[in-house]
Amino acid sequence: MMMWWWILIPVVLVLGVFLYNGRNRQNTVKRKNPMDILDNRFAKGEISKEEYEEQKRTLNTKN
Repeated sequence: MMMWWWILIPVVLVLGVFLYNGRNRQNTVKRKNPMDILDNRFAKGEISKEEYEEQKRTLNTKN
């Protein structure tokens, strides 16, 4: 009976660490800068070349 505690305690600790790390990963969302978002939209074809260049000029003038 005593042997089960030596197995159960490490299993519970490992499970706790995995749950804690999984929860932290969900909260850390990498934020993209506006140029990355604009580049991705252009690459996906969501905006035309003219729209891309206009918005790029707009973003560059604000810096």
